[in-house]
Amino acid sequence: MQNSTASGLMTDPHGTYARLREAGPVHRITGPDGRPAWLVTRYDDVRRALADPRLSLDKANATRDNYTGFSLPPALDRNLLNMDPPDHTRIRRLVVKAFTPGRVDKLRAPVRRIADELLDAVEAEGRTDLLASYAGPLPITVICDLLGVPQEQRVDFRAWTDAMLVPDPTRTHLMKEAIGNMMRFFTGLIASKRAAPGDDLLSDLIAVRDGGAGDGADGADRLSEDELTSLAFLILFAGYENTVHLIANSVLALLDHPALMNSLRANPAGLGAAVEEFMRWDGPGALAIRRFPLENVEIGGVTVPAGETVLLSLASANRDPHHFSEPDRLDLNRDRSGHLALGHGIHYCLGAPLARMETETALAALLERFPGLALDGAREDIARRPSIRASGLISLPVRW
Repeated sequence: MQNSTASGLMTDPHGTYARLREAGPVHRITGPDGRPAWLVTRYDDVRRALADPRLSLDKANATRDNYTGFSLPPALDRNLLNMDPPDHTRIRRLVVKAFTPGRVDKLRAPVRRIADELLDAVEAEGRTDLLASYAGPLPITVICDLLGVPQEQRVDFRAWTDAMLVPDPTRTHLMKEAIGNMMRFFTGLIASKRAAPGDDLLSDLIAVRDGGAGDGADGADRLSEDELTSLAFLILFAGYENTVHLIANSVLALLDHPALMNSLRANPAGLGAAVEEFMRWDGPGALAIRRFPLENVEIGGVTVPAGETVLLSLASANRDPHHFSEPDRLDLNRDRSGHLALGHGIHYCLGAPLARMETETALAALLERFPGLALDGAREDIARRPSIRASGLISLPVRW
């Protein structure tokens, strides 16, 4: 039963979650890695748990042999996804100002220019894998520009992230190679930025690290070298990974609903609301970052022992019929307030304004450029990555 649940979450996630929600709020499952976890499926329980300070993100609070994760080196592991307050509060404060709605809005014109250039490159071909040529390159270009990664140092981050997040069990060495490549890349990038600072976010963070303090005169905002490297890694990794799949999933949703696509093409002002519904309906993060109870915690009437792995399903919560009416229907007129696609509480997605703006801009440019946009092949041939953690496509062939 447990193994079939994990398999179902990869092959038929929404159908499996519907059955799990009906059966109960919390389920003991065995994940694809063979390790046990507690899966929380109902909206109210997921929302409360996301903000519960008794549920730690720090792997040090996991029961021995209960969780392994990516086994990242400390220089990549000391990031916000593995931290609780006060360290989480201190480090998030250093970078949050780069992602305020006001600052992100100033990036809208540059993002649109990048989108137009990517579409220029494929327009004459009449067809493309939109994931490889557009949904992937757009967010990596934006986040590299924000961090200040030189053009000649930009590499195939998609291959590295896929090797980590969707590992091939027959080629386990690829994950280790990807982690090693990332470590070398960020170490080299920080060294080059130290030698020649620029007008970019990474140079600012290096100045905070090397100066010993941030905005606080008392030196409270300090970064260790590992924290600096991990923060750069997280900004690039998360800024790319989630947005590429949000864009691709949103395009597929439009292709599956041609009337909606035509409506948004005629009224692009509605794209902001549409992106919110796309996030609720098929957001890129099926599960929130795993939690570890600091004490025995009751969730949905079930007592979860301290230190065991808790998985909070954002995908299931966002289709809970007790919170959203007809949740399996894509509906731009529904009340989407409170969707959990980007989290909730102190760990709410740091780059949420940027992800929203990039996706809205990417869709606007695509709909404007290609009025005849359609799938290039059969719908049943569109395959998703085999993951219970994330909802993303392997490719998205389209024509126009």
